[in-house]
Amino acid sequence: MSRRGGPAFSAFLGPARVPFLPLALVCAALGAAVAKWRGAAIDPLDLFLVVAGAVLAHLAVNSLNEYHDFTSGLDARTRRTPFSGGSGTLQKHPGLGRYALGLGLVAAAFTAAIGVRFALVRGWGILPLGFAGLLIILLYTPVLTRYWVLCLMAPGLGFGTFIVMWSEFALSGTYSWAGFWASLVPFFLVANLLLLNQFPDLGPDRHAGRRHLIIVHGTRAGAVVYGAFSALACVSLAAGWAMGALPTGALLGLLSLPAGLAASIGALRFHRSAGKLVPYLALNVIANLSAPALMAVGLYLAGRPR
Repeated sequence: MSRRGGPAFSAFLGPARVPFLPLALVCAALGAAVAKWRGAAIDPLDLFLVVAGAVLAHLAVNSLNEYHDFTSGLDARTRRTPFSGGSGTLQKHPGLGRYALGLGLVAAAFTAAIGVRFALVRGWGILPLGFAGLLIILLYTPVLTRYWVLCLMAPGLGFGTFIVMWSEFALSGTYSWAGFWASLVPFFLVANLLLLNQFPDLGPDRHAGRRHLIIVHGTRAGAVVYGAFSALACVSLAAGWAMGALPTGALLGLLSLPAGLAASIGALRFHRSAGKLVPYLALNVIANLSAPALMAVGLYLAGRPR
């Protein structure tokens, strides 16, 4: 609490879920690394705007999710973990509900403005991904979580396909097969990030009317899909390299394999015991942050394609 009895400054950061924003940063860095590896001359202002757009998009969807889960009563029923269940800010400070909504909408508006700026500078080819990403930001919690396939795919599309390939286009003016194959790694990993985080929230999510994978098909099916997506993230990276779309340096991302493998084993063993999954939620986060970050480093260090 502040000295005057109102919310402390940190409460105003709560709906943004600041500790989770580095995920958007490393995905944007991966897209930038692809553009640089392909020979794009990267302007520092453009790079700043790419990172800002990605982080603002993530901030927007976080804040809007906090608002919707607060107004629906879902977060009041959720048992929070360090990695799932929301920030708890609006339960402690209900008066910040409209602030969270406004924060999300303003962040989305700035994201859209950055996208329009790049459309004017680089070309209109960036708009389809930008528009689709904006729809995910606005519709994820109130609409997409009601359809299990859309709920499963939307996070991976947002962080993988959209942020990585959008960042590449924003900095280079074109898309490439390198960007596509690179984007598949966070596509599968971020889909997994949200999937595993849904296990502790199963009961409250069902009560709130959500219909994601583990509600519709059960926790074992969710654990199997989690393991398959972990494998597909690695296979996608190896395939991109084998086809010559990605340099050998990008294979640094495979160093995240142990964390993803351990989390997959944990999901299969403890899919009925949400309390025992918390250490694997941590490994899930490690895999999501380390894989694109290591790929970006490898791409930055790699020589130009011939």
